[in-house]
Amino acid sequence: MRVIRVDERELTARLDGLAGLLADTVAGGASVGFLAPLGHEEAAAWWRGRAADVAAGRLAVWVAREGERVTGTVSLALPDKPNSRHRAELVKLMVSREARGRGVGRGLLATAEEAAAAAGLTLLHLDTETGSPAEHLYRSAGWTRAGTIPDYAADPGGELRPTTLYFKRVGVPSAAG
Repeated sequence: MRVIRVDERELTARLDGLAGLLADTVAGGASVGFLAPLGHEEAAAWWRGRAADVAAGRLAVWVAREGERVTGTVSLALPDKPNSRHRAELVKLMVSREARGRGVGRGLLATAEEAAAAAGLTLLHLDTETGSPAEHLYRSAGWTRAGTIPDYAADPGGELRPTTLYFKRVGVPSAAG
């Protein structure tokens, strides 16, 4: 597996693979903001809409590949307010169904955390569907549960589900270190 940070040009070049990944993720039941069925063109249009944010530095996107095939992605949404420049939101961690269980998600998560720390960020936060497999990944990677919001978002089937908020300090020495 190879993980690369993509710029606007590379995002556009990988559009087909990213759209396939997003559609596959939604078809697999992951709650990433879309209802099923999600068509390839709709998924491609969503990714195309992220290009301006990548170009402007408001969104950092990493892509995991096996050869030329996109197997996963993760992004950091970077804030633009002066009082929040120390933090970012981890968004759209997705792994193709066929690549799950092989460390792709953990590798993408570690990449985003390391890049955030290298950029001087000290706090990351995210939300994920309560009870989803992603919760285990975040807890095992040292993320702290902050709370749960009921009926936060619809899952791909349209059912309202709770979401759990998590945070993690990065780039700062731990109390033990």
